[in-house]
Formats: sequence, C-alpha cells, structure tokens
Amino acid sequence: MNLTVQALVAVAPILLAGGLLVGFRLAAKYAMPAVYVAAAVLAWLVWRVDARHIAASTIQGLFITFDILLIIFGAILLLKTLERSGGVAAIRRSFHDISDDRRVQVVIIAWLFGSFIEGAAGFGTPAAVAAPLMVALGFPATAAVMIGMMIQSTAVTFGAVGTPILIGVTEGLSSPELSARLAAAGLSFEDYRQTITIYAACLHGITGTLMPTLMVMMMTRFFGAKKSWTEGLSVLPFAIFGGLAFTVPYTLTGVLLGPEFPSLLGAAVGLMVVTFAARRHFLVPKDTWDFPTAGTWPADWLGLEPTGSQHDGAGRRIPIGLAWAPYALLAGLLVITRLRQLPVGDLLRTARIAWVAILGTEITASTTPLYLPATMLLIAVAATWLLHRMNGRQITGALRDSSRVLLGAGFVLLFTVPMVRIYINSGINNFELAGGATLPSMPIAMAAWVADHVGRIWPFFAPAVGALGAFIAGSNTVSNLMFSLFQHGVATQLAISAAVVVALQAVGAAAGNMIAIHNVVAASATVGLMGQEGNTLRKTILPTLYYLLVVGTLGLITIYGLKASDPLVAGQGGEPVEQVVCDSTRPATTSAPLLRR
Repeated sequence: MNLTVQALVAVAPILLAGGLLVGFRLAAKYAMPAVYVAAAVLAWLVWRVDARHIAASTIQGLFITFDILLIIFGAILLLKTLERSGGVAAIRRSFHDISDDRRVQVVIIAWLFGSFIEGAAGFGTPAAVAAPLMVALGFPATAAVMIGMMIQSTAVTFGAVGTPILIGVTEGLSSPELSARLAAAGLSFEDYRQTITIYAACLHGITGTLMPTLMVMMMTRFFGAKKSWTEGLSVLPFAIFGGLAFTVPYTLTGVLLGPEFPSLLGAAVGLMVVTFAARRHFLVPKDTWDFPTAGTWPADWLGLEPTGSQHDGAGRRIPIGLAWAPYALLAGLLVITRLRQLPVGDLLRTARIAWVAILGTEITASTTPLYLPATMLLIAVAATWLLHRMNGRQITGALRDSSRVLLGAGFVLLFTVPMVRIYINSGINNFELAGGATLPSMPIAMAAWVADHVGRIWPFFAPAVGALGAFIAGSNTVSNLMFSLFQHGVATQLAISAAVVVALQAVGAAAGNMIAIHNVVAASATVGLMGQEGNTLRKTILPTLYYLLVVGTLGLITIYGLKASDPLVAGQGGEPVEQVVCDSTRPATTSAPLLRR
C-alpha cells in the first residue's frame, strides 16, 4: 500500500466527521458514533489492527473520557452553584460599578474575566458565563455572543487548568515511537512537554495582546451607530494595556510554572491591575461609547432573557468579596497541588486507578482522580455551599442542571476520544511491509504524505490544522488529541523542531474555538438567541484568520529565522529548543501529567 493510499485511508474518518457535522449539519451525538465505527473498521480491515487492540484502545479512550467528564462536571457545577447562591449576580454588579463605557467593559468582562473563567473551567464555559453577563449589562445578544466567542482564543490552550496540554498534547503524543526516541535522547516526557508549553505561551503572548483591541473594534464596527472600526481604535491605549496586563504574566507563568496556570493566573493578575487602573481612569478615554438606543436595535440583535437568570440567588445580595471567594480558593488549591516543591501533588497522585496490559495487549490506561482539577473544583463548590449559606434545594438544583449538561457532553466524548486512541494506537498492526516492518500509525502516515507534498513551509499551515480540529470537535483538547502526533510526525519528516510545530497545533486549535459550531450554539442558547449561528461565524472568522496568519508567520520565523532546534530531530545540534525563545529562561520541570502512559 503506497503512501498516498495510506494517507487517504487515514484521513477518511476526519473527512467523514467534517462532512456529517458541517456539510449535513448532523448533530455530534449522531455524527461521532459513525466516525468511531468508521475509524475502527478501517483500522481492522485496512491497517490490520486486531480486534483486541481496537477494544483496548477504546477502553484507554474511556479512561481519558472519564477524566475530561469529571473536569466538565466540576466546572459547570461551580458555575451553577454560584448562580443559585447569588454569587454570579454579585460579580455582575461589581463589573457594572467600574465603568459605563462599553469598550472598557469589554476589556474587563470579556477579555479578563472571560479568560479567568477559561483558565478555571474551559470547555466553552467563558462564552456561557460572559454572554449572559454582558446581556444583563445592556449589550445586544448578538454582540454578547460574538464577543463571547472571541474570549475563546488566547486563554484556551491553557484553559481548564491546562487540560488541552496536560491531556490533549500528552495523550496525543503518547506513542511507542515517541517514547523510544525520548528515552534514547535522555529526555523525560515532562521536560519535552514543558518545551511545547513555553513555545505555545510565547506565541499566544505575542498574538493575543491585540485581541482586546479587536474585540472592541468589532463591537463598534458591527454594533455601533456609526458602524466604525476607528471608534474602537479610540480606546487603543487602554485596550493594549489590558492585553499586556494579561499576556505578560500569562507568558511568564507558562515559562516558569507549566501549563496549568498561565490563563488562570494571567487573567487574575490582569483583572486586579486593569480594574484598579480603570477605577482611577488610567488610559480610559474621556468620552463614553455606548450602543444605539435599545428601541432602535434590529430584530436579529435581540435574544430572550437567559433562562438561568431566574436562579441568580432569588434576590439574595452576596458581598462581592464573598462571591469571588470560591474562585480565589480554586486558584489557591491548584497552585498548592501543582507546585513540585510541595508534597501535596505527589500525595494525591498515590490514589491511582490503572489497567495494565488491557486485554493482554501492550496498551495501558490509568487515572489519578484526586489529582484532577475536578477535585479542586468540587472543593470550591463545597466551600460555596458553606460560605454562601445555601440550602439543600439550591445545591440539588445546581447538581441537576450540571448533570444535564454532563449527559449531553458525555455521550459525544464516549465516541470521540476512543476514536482518537484507535488512530494513535494503529501503529500496532499486522500489516507487513517490505523488510518485515509494519504500517506506521494513521497520524504518522498522514504526516509522511504531508511532508512529501507541502514541504518546509508547513509551520505556516500547522495552526490551521489545529483550528480545523477544534472547528469540527468543538474542543482544543480533542483537536490536540487527534493531531498532535500528526504534527510531530510532519516536523520529524521535515527535520525541523517538532516542539514548535506541536505548539503551533495547540495555539491554532485555540483560535479554532472562535468558530467552533458547538460553542456558538451553546453561547447563543445562554442568551436565548437561536438561528443566528451563521451570522456569528461570519464575524468570528475575522479574528480567527488574524490569529492563524500571525501565529503561522511567527512559526516560520521561530523555526527558520531563530533556528529553533529540537533534540529529537536527527542531525540538529545547538541549544535545547526552550532556550531559543523567551530570554533563554530554563523551564522548571512541571509536575507529572494527569495521565501518564
């Protein structure tokens, strides 16, 4: 079987997913089971992977799905608990008191608060939180959804406490071939993953600084009385200040602490700095910009009152400091459990559930449930219940609402993640090539074909592949699971830095969240705006293209201009790749990944 046929067979399930989800507009709960079956059948019939390995890969995928679902449940439960306690309403009041200028509100509420929610929760939660918050402050529903989608960019790669890296890249790169190469080079996987983290943080730090400016410009262009881009530029000094207040601590955190903290701590620092500055009118324009009078808004700007607003504490007024306390506790718990200097993380990881040699194969699955961010989220929920003096009916309602969300996400992931593991483990097969070798795994086959036909300009296109995965799957994590090994394989074939290319994948997948159909639908539903998804996508494609073009260009500069090397690329020497960018800072080794196989 020649390379072109291998690549066509390997890409077929991905094309099927795109066709069903986008072309036929089939719901993911129907499309992804079909894609899983297609991947399993092709692995069995064409790749000659035996049934035991397909079943073992499926079980391994279910272990990963368990971790992801626990994180989703904890994140949504904390949000729903705060809604019912009155905490969300208090947070809303705190933002309204800072400034009536919509441009300032976008920088603080969408860019900084939304990025903080992304860092803590991820999985589309920022748009679901920020969109109704902006509507409550007087934003048109369509504008709130558009801005809410743009939140899901810079912060996403390190969202949900680093899940897209800790699970997406970790599991996406988990393969016998890479493990052997790391061992031969004398590298641990944690060190190599930290190299990828540093590159991703630097790429985002440069590109993301302009995102609050773009948010404001798109708001004034599409929802202002004058339909003007320049009205947004009038707040440029404050918007740039807001961008840097997030991206500077964000990048430094990625370099020094690892993938769990950049979005969470970067946004927390930015919120404190920018809120303090806005209250003192630092760089805030003298004029105040607002939308046209609400009575003149077109019908397609309007949505319904968010259904969750009736649960905002039933009129309870929680003090603002108390409303923020659960998120402060969450950040503190995450720091304590992730710092290698403290024994807490190692202690939590001792509670490990593992299935070694699944069904007699060389495939192993494991989970460390107490170490997952979900545990810290559940502790924050318990603290909210006590601090906000909630009754049993309120917490029961929050549990019910969260479980309903979990059931919808869970069914799709039950097929999506196992499909990805079949892809990755397909290198364990009975197809004998000349010389007795077996077929490489499906991602490696695609990588070899791409390397042969695209060539050394690939770093420019690598982010677009990540964005495509997020567009289809609605998740940076799933895109990284699907394409990390593919991207690594292309880089290896081209003898360029694979760490940089995988970082480009992770950053591109974050940008792709701005056009992820699932996220648009979810955000629209929170403000009662349905049927406008296409209109939203036509707008958010603009910042997505900005992100992909800038990051792709930076990738070319980093690899060919700065001569970034990679110790895993044969024939390359020089310093380790993490020393090429970010002022030669040597990364601290991060704690062990959530899942290690």
